[in-house]
Amino acid sequence: MRSIFVAMTLVALWIGAAEPAAAANVPCGGDFGAWLEGVKQEAAAQGISQRTIQSALAGVSFDPTIIARDHAQGVFRQSFEQFSGRMVPPRLRRAEKLLHQYAPVFARIQQQYGVPGPVIVAIWGLETDFGANSGKFPTIRSLATLAYDCRRPEKFRGELLAALRIVDRGDMSPTDMRGAWAGEIGQTQFLPSSYLKYAVDYDGNGRRDLIHSVPDVLASTANYLKGYGWQRGQPWGEGTANFQVLLQWNASQVYTRTVAYFAERLAGS
Repeated sequence: MRSIFVAMTLVALWIGAAEPAAAANVPCGGDFGAWLEGVKQEAAAQGISQRTIQSALAGVSFDPTIIARDHAQGVFRQSFEQFSGRMVPPRLRRAEKLLHQYAPVFARIQQQYGVPGPVIVAIWGLETDFGANSGKFPTIRSLATLAYDCRRPEKFRGELLAALRIVDRGDMSPTDMRGAWAGEIGQTQFLPSSYLKYAVDYDGNGRRDLIHSVPDVLASTANYLKGYGWQRGQPWGEGTANFQVLLQWNASQVYTRTVAYFAERLAGS
């Protein structure tokens, strides 16, 4: 459910336009169709196949509802007590069952990445209610809209290109790529750039699938935390090095304290 805090943690890049000479210097705005042609040219220059470019970007249109959501974001004002009290108790029993159900997977993950199951399950529950609410927005359309908008074009262009690379390497099709309105994908809500860097094929089917494969979701989340310096066997409460790693997942102190609290409840159950 990182979409609650998405304004605090989004990442991506800059955009070109249709005519190399005239429009290439315009990072946002103008004619959407011409701008999109420029994105296609840049994707091709980065080695993304024409098959992917056409399948992912053909017919993509600007979505004003995405811009309305982006511009309407406010400051999160709930206290830790309010947020954790609302989010943790209703999910605790389900979290305990999942921790038991996937115990062998969590054992392998902890051995390989050093991240305990309770921490991963806490993130899983808070992000998408254990995969029940991963989002239904077409990712390519959302990212193209946000990249074209002049508010943060330099951020979202990179995520759009990263999404195209995910399609290009065969992890998912453009139609399968659906998630939160701001471009996060999967059961623990990875932005495409993080998906490229940290997603792993943990079920051995040849694809990194953070939408449908629970083993891939859990292991990739652990790999992300390990990539930011998770310390094996160490606590994760406030003031610890591992708490600082959790802040790399989401910069909100309230959110991160809630993850840590949720995980501690699970570890002690």
